[in-house]
Amino acid sequence: MTAAGIHPVAIGHSEAVERLRVTVEGVVQGVGFRPFVHRLAVALGVDGFVGNDPGSVFIEVQGTPVVVTEFLRRLRSDAPLPACITTLRAEVVAPATGEPGFRIVASRGGGEGVRTFVPADMAVCDDCIGELFDPADRRYRHPFITCTTCGPRFTIIRSLPYDRAATTMSGFPMCPACTAEYHDGADRRFHAQPVCCPDCGPQLTFVPFVRGRRTATGPDEALAAAHRALADGLVVAVKGIGGYHLACRADSPAAVRLLRERKARAGKAFAVMARDFAVAGRLAEIDPAEAAVLGSPARPIVLLRRRPDAPVVADVAPGNPLIGVLLPYSPLHHLLFAQVPGMAVPVPEFMVLTSANLADEPICFDDTDARSRLPALADAMLTHDRPIQVPCDDSVVRVVDGRELPIRRSRGYAPLPVDLGGAVFPVDLGQVAPAGSLDRGALPGGRGRPGEAILAVGGELKNTFCVTEGERAFCSAHVGNMGSLETLRAFERSVDHLTALHAVRPVRLVADAHPGYSTRGWAERHAGDRPPLLVQHHHAHVASLLAEHGRLGEPIVGVAFDGTGYGTDSAVWGGEVLLLGSDSHRFTRAGHLREVRLPGGDAAVRNPCRMALSHLDAAGIPWEPDLPAVATCEPAELRAVRSQLDSGIGCVGCTSMGRLFDAVSSLLGVCHRIGYEGQAAIELEALAATAVGASSPSLVPSPASPLRLPVGADGVLDPAPLLHALVAGLRGGTPVAVLAAAFHEAVADAVADVVTQVGRERGVRLAGLTGGVFQNVLLLRACRDRLRAAGFETLIHRVVPPNDGGLALGQAAIAVLCMNDEET
Repeated sequence: MTAAGIHPVAIGHSEAVERLRVTVEGVVQGVGFRPFVHRLAVALGVDGFVGNDPGSVFIEVQGTPVVVTEFLRRLRSDAPLPACITTLRAEVVAPATGEPGFRIVASRGGGEGVRTFVPADMAVCDDCIGELFDPADRRYRHPFITCTTCGPRFTIIRSLPYDRAATTMSGFPMCPACTAEYHDGADRRFHAQPVCCPDCGPQLTFVPFVRGRRTATGPDEALAAAHRALADGLVVAVKGIGGYHLACRADSPAAVRLLRERKARAGKAFAVMARDFAVAGRLAEIDPAEAAVLGSPARPIVLLRRRPDAPVVADVAPGNPLIGVLLPYSPLHHLLFAQVPGMAVPVPEFMVLTSANLADEPICFDDTDARSRLPALADAMLTHDRPIQVPCDDSVVRVVDGRELPIRRSRGYAPLPVDLGGAVFPVDLGQVAPAGSLDRGALPGGRGRPGEAILAVGGELKNTFCVTEGERAFCSAHVGNMGSLETLRAFERSVDHLTALHAVRPVRLVADAHPGYSTRGWAERHAGDRPPLLVQHHHAHVASLLAEHGRLGEPIVGVAFDGTGYGTDSAVWGGEVLLLGSDSHRFTRAGHLREVRLPGGDAAVRNPCRMALSHLDAAGIPWEPDLPAVATCEPAELRAVRSQLDSGIGCVGCTSMGRLFDAVSSLLGVCHRIGYEGQAAIELEALAATAVGASSPSLVPSPASPLRLPVGADGVLDPAPLLHALVAGLRGGTPVAVLAAAFHEAVADAVADVVTQVGRERGVRLAGLTGGVFQNVLLLRACRDRLRAAGFETLIHRVVPPNDGGLALGQAAIAVLCMNDEET
């Protein structure tokens, strides 16, 4: 067997030859596809050439009909793992003469039309890691080792087609040895665009910001200096694939506390990078599905169940039974966990690794910016001179039923597209090109009609945006919370980069309907003569769920639970049951949580105790001092909230399920004030999960006062009976963990009731769970199980997050459907 699993075949001596011109589209650049085609052609003995253009890989192949057919079959079935073929077209052309052999030709630039898919960044492969630690290899301990199947892609690509000159490696001319490998068809680095070695690649440097430390240049010297700084409890900024991280010891209370103070990050968990699976297993419980995601080429942060004896300080993830763990994904990360030869410096087995930014600011990625921002956050930086073209935070996932539930979709996943016509990427090659299929026409999952490009600008929190090209929707990497000028600039840079990569000029902008969102304001300022399309927040959530599953146009009862969304009645929505028919760009509000007042707006969001007071008031429950939410408030605060509720001044109507979770968290004494978004609900879920048998109805406090969230004939969920039962349980001595679990059960029962009610009336058997509240896996599973038991096919998120990070995809899908409507 030859390289890449390609088997040569015997070729008959027939004089008949045919020549095909082949166009391959999909994720086929930056993944070793041209070298694969070259090896395949040589193994089969066919003539011709292969190259890149901005939209595809183009091939001409010539040989006997039997062998050319085999070439096409293997082109589909044996493509390298990171590749994803979506379209393969072949046409017969006249055979060429005097062209023996097969070669890779220069890329073709320019031209109009669709662009190829940009590959996501991939973790360094095992072959490269083996060389990295092999003293006999010329790339021994080279922090930028890479090959055709691994390394940075999206974060270094400036333009297409994907060639070295179009990446941030263009400033590093290859040395003769690397050049020879690059042109050697039998080498693993044949046409690997970022290839380099210690003689011609980027250089590593340690730069101190504090006295008593020296600048160190060169991989071993810089790494040894970083090891010393980490061992001494300092914070070191490390330049990664998509931006700078802040690293410190995870077993040092002083170091973690120092990092929290500098980042102004009170309470929110930090991620921990572990040296390998063995170390990760000491930090958390890891099942096989979680291990597969943890070790995948995307290398996301995976939220895992923290072991009680995990050797990290509690302040890494205070009040949270989960811990975010990730494995090294760059050569530099692996070297940070390895002893420098001849240096007796302690080396960590695990460390905190978090984005280098203040709360609500974009990640630091530009070297000039780093010199001005990082001294306030870190004591030193471990940096290098390879530019980062586009910032890209680490992705965050939970694993549910063996598959990812995205929390933040960024590095390793972005900007792979979603097909609004039905396919999701990346997909199994067998789904688009079955082995043995000899159809030479377009394969399923083609690009569809061109249409007009759309830019959906997303939401205000956890912002991502989405650019469409035909029926493809390209979701950006995580941008962040749009609360600062710096984030707005990062948003604009990312928009410019993604639209330039795909050579699209959006003619229609789409935004959330909230009049106060800066994203809507940006869209209105840049929309030109065509006003932006405004999409209701929860409608976009449900549409994103349909889009990622390729189910647009199918009737669905969508349950959209989150913290805040602007309603069509100008109230704060967030406990919504929406009915979408075959026209997914329209919706009917079929149910919702009963409205209460949001006293003081954002003040109630930051102080869940105020939300508890509002819910108690709406339920007719007096504010007695034995209730934790009441007891935590000073008399002046109680008077202020009472005045707001009585007068209506500073209040707005609110149907938010996220705010109900906040209220119950405070009512049970779990969390009264938050330091980060979602804290009260996260801690309530954690408490509920500690109740033994948390999925059992036996958790109801007592038969005399069951926890129910009743659903009226109008589809309205009334929390008053639920709150009365919770108060009775508290006063009756029921453990708060049991009450927390029973609250989750009551919400799940209500979801099943309302979906069944609406679905039966409208003849709909498809349900969907979306919105930030469904990051709560305890609730997600309980709702899904009840809906399935009631006979509903139930969709949950697998591609984009259920939170506002998935909004832009839904906005884009709705806009495409609206524009199709306009055309007809």
